[in-house]
Amino acid sequence: MNLFDVYPLFDITPVKAQGAYVWDENGKRYLDLYGGHAVISIGHSHPHYVKRIARQLYDIGFYSNSVKMPLQQELAEKLGALSGYHDYSLFLCNSGAEANENALKLASFHTGRKKVIAFKGAFHGRTSAAVAATDDPKIQAPINETDNIIFLPLNDLNAFANALNEHGQELAAVIVEGIQGVGGVHMPEATFLKAVSAGCEKVGALLILDEVQSGFGRSGKFFAHQHTDVKPHLITMAKGMGNGFPVAGVLISPAIEAKHGMLGTTFGGNYLACVAALAVLEVMEQENLTENAKNIGNWIMDVLRHMPGVKDVRGKGLMIGVELNQPCAGIRKQLLEEYGIFTGSSSDKNTLRLLPPLNIGARESKVFLEAFESILLKAELAAV
Repeated sequence: MNLFDVYPLFDITPVKAQGAYVWDENGKRYLDLYGGHAVISIGHSHPHYVKRIARQLYDIGFYSNSVKMPLQQELAEKLGALSGYHDYSLFLCNSGAEANENALKLASFHTGRKKVIAFKGAFHGRTSAAVAATDDPKIQAPINETDNIIFLPLNDLNAFANALNEHGQELAAVIVEGIQGVGGVHMPEATFLKAVSAGCEKVGALLILDEVQSGFGRSGKFFAHQHTDVKPHLITMAKGMGNGFPVAGVLISPAIEAKHGMLGTTFGGNYLACVAALAVLEVMEQENLTENAKNIGNWIMDVLRHMPGVKDVRGKGLMIGVELNQPCAGIRKQLLEEYGIFTGSSSDKNTLRLLPPLNIGARESKVFLEAFESILLKAELAAV
């Protein structure tokens, strides 16, 4: 039996990882500036993380959500304290798609409405409602097509005002990424996000902030939307939350009433998932990784802006999009094959994505910057 062919694969088999580095089966070392789709937040194989999970396995790894699990409450309290959302409640699940699916479902339950505003360039996951709210026809099967999703340009206040006037009384939610990742690292402007929040309050819709990729310190704040003073009704998270262990969640405003049977999960919030997420929060706090993401990210972006062939540099913290004057596929290939550096792509073929572990230092960053500039300079000379 063969695996179903889903992704184009690099001819590399990682077998070991530590910090910001991975090693393949031949012993070659690679600098990881992609973190497996922004998943590796505290670094590969962090000792505290490994110890926490191993210790939990000796006790109990799994039981269903039909019993009390103090670890879940411990995680909720720690997450509330570090994120600033201590008065919200937490629903635990397994993936970003599930988190967004359940947030959209909650909005519909709470409002009794069906319509959702989403934004062009968005990516919210691969389950049915998440796909429907994702502006990517490549992943939308006929079953995902729905007249209840309204796609608008990001940061277009007039388009949003018009949609609100036309559909406000039918609107269950507006869903927006803290920073668009797959779409090419585009940020909702502060004025736009505030207007969207105010519009939701005006018509009684819920604001959902998708922080699956941009959350957990990556932007230099715990959540990217905290660069403004907007407070959404629902916040979705995953990826960096577990540093590689499948765990996700929805933070839910106290205004939304919980009812038995409304949401559910088999694996969500299991013992191992909870200790993985707790270990991430503990390391983030102990090593001040959110501040490191801000400082190192600002420095990287400043250096990148002065490189030849760079059209634009976007993002916050260690969620960085580098838009080039040419497609980036060849440059990514050179970085990987010639310099042993993993980077990411986006739906914009000219934009390279950087999503390194949040504990990356200046030394590792300098290795990338020197290699990247060397490639760009050679490309510029070849074009003369």
